[in-house]
Amino acid sequence: MARFRRKSCITLIALVLLVLIVTVVLKALTPEDSPFDNPVGEQPVPERRNDDQIQRENYNKLVQRQMTDSAQSDKLEAALRKFPPPNYYLHAFYYTWYGNPKFDGKYIHWDHPQLPHWDLKVAQGYPQARHVPPEDIGANFYPSLGAYSSRDPSIIESHMQQLRTAAIGVLVVSWYPPNMSDDNGEPTDDIVPLLMEVAHKYHVKVAFHIEPYKGRDEVNMLTNVKYIIDKYGDHPTFFKYRTNTGKLLPLIYVYDSYLMNSEQWGKLLKHTDSNSIRDTPYDAIFIALLVEEKHKRDILTAGFDGVYTYFATNGFSYGSTQRNWDSLKAFCEDNNLIYILSVGPGYIDTGVRPWNFQNTRNRINGKYYETSLSAALQARPDFIAITSFNEWHEGTQIEMAIPKMGQTVYMDYLPNKPAIYLEITRKWAAIFGGERRKWQD
Repeated sequence: MARFRRKSCITLIALVLLVLIVTVVLKALTPEDSPFDNPVGEQPVPERRNDDQIQRENYNKLVQRQMTDSAQSDKLEAALRKFPPPNYYLHAFYYTWYGNPKFDGKYIHWDHPQLPHWDLKVAQGYPQARHVPPEDIGANFYPSLGAYSSRDPSIIESHMQQLRTAAIGVLVVSWYPPNMSDDNGEPTDDIVPLLMEVAHKYHVKVAFHIEPYKGRDEVNMLTNVKYIIDKYGDHPTFFKYRTNTGKLLPLIYVYDSYLMNSEQWGKLLKHTDSNSIRDTPYDAIFIALLVEEKHKRDILTAGFDGVYTYFATNGFSYGSTQRNWDSLKAFCEDNNLIYILSVGPGYIDTGVRPWNFQNTRNRINGKYYETSLSAALQARPDFIAITSFNEWHEGTQIEMAIPKMGQTVYMDYLPNKPAIYLEITRKWAAIFGGERRKWQD
């Protein structure tokens, strides 16, 4: 009997323990783990979190973001160390007018028409059709990046990498005022903010190349210079140059400056005019295009701060003819003007001007480019501006190109590799840097 009572007690104790264990386990289960279904439409009550928990979570997320950003930054810095240092006295003309269906809804500029000759009799002997991208583009070479869009962030990244490979410190962006464009393009000012952000990552500076937009005069030039400086002037990548007087000012190129007469320019650029931009927050270093020899006098009368030659065709204009470069240097020194010589790897625009063979300059596997760079250094310019990074229509690009087979016959850089002109530029950037230091000693 006593043995039976012991067994009963043990059984009862075991049963109580089992009930306790089951109760503890059920309480420990989360709503999602519960074996009991919630009533239809009833949601589990969320766990209430105090401010400390929320702050901890936010902090952890911030730390995670910073770690990711830091890792990306470290990766970029490691990549930048592989590039040569940028030479800020070496500029390159850069065009943002290209578009494709993915980013722009259509092809822009790659479908450039074949332009007619001004002589109707000559024009009748040449085609005047529009190109049909992506296989048929308005250029004699084919880009390694294809018929790209200038709005594509990955393209801008690639361009900055190519510029840094070439040791180019400043890209000179072709610029039209908002809602304006060239005859074959679309407005591009809205691309500039992204361009500057990516350029800043790669330690590349951005200068502006004001194009001859419709109706350009001294009044709207003032408006547009104000716009550029107000919108972009505080960006760390906006290129500025310290003058002989110690002022740190934006440097602005003005294409086809001769289309406005010296009196018009004088109202904007001369200290004596009441509407002058000089000694205002919008003052800048204005660089005029010198094409003909007579432009020397006009540039002085207008009040410009310097000259550039732009064209990559030796002999095409007075300014682009290499034998004139020493006398141009003397002219600039005598008149305290900044002297910017433009050089290029060659010239061919028969993809858009099929009748213009006489201005073609063969690249000769890079020899034409190296000869031009050597001639420029002998003239001791203040800056060298490369025509161009990516003006594909005129065949002056140093951007990478590839062989392309198809109905359209394209030229290429063979037997050299696609980056040959970046490498040549890199070599001469170092030589130019060394020569500049000697000139200053």
